[in-house]
Amino acid sequence: MADAGPGGRPGGTSPADPARQPRLVWVAGFPLAPDLMYQPDTHMWVLSTGAARARIGMDVLGIETSGTLAELSLPPVRAKLAAGRPFGQLEAAKFVGPLVSPVSGTVLAVNEAVAADPGLAEREPYGAGWLIEAELSNPAGELPGLLRDPEEITRWFAAAAENYRREGVIAQ
Repeated sequence: MADAGPGGRPGGTSPADPARQPRLVWVAGFPLAPDLMYQPDTHMWVLSTGAARARIGMDVLGIETSGTLAELSLPPVRAKLAAGRPFGQLEAAKFVGPLVSPVSGTVLAVNEAVAADPGLAEREPYGAGWLIEAELSNPAGELPGLLRDPEEITRWFAAAAENYRREGVIAQ
């Protein structure tokens, strides 16, 4: 596995991005940011951006299994989030359905760039393609339940990619 990133920058985030740029590695033919936290069932990632604050996005397998993204409906600022509950919706070539929040809290910011151009989430899923930022209401209770260990994340991601290939959801 080698470090990689769009445009030679890990994570593809802009230099003005207040969150750190995640390190990317290639796993099962896909980029993965093992330094983020993940909710495996929903393929959502969480990046802590400060005390009780986080940026949330969808990992590349969640995007790949959905197909080409046509539309992302994201919540307004100040909307309440509940872990395990929908906060938005995606419409894609293979899937129309909810975006499920990995954490509880309040939406602080919505990525208007990705709402206007859902392909940005496909091109830079761990960088400029983030979805929302939130003030977390229960970080001590919820963040420990997410995958956090880079080795565990890598094993989960590789197994998920293999399962999707075996099921024919993604190409060999």
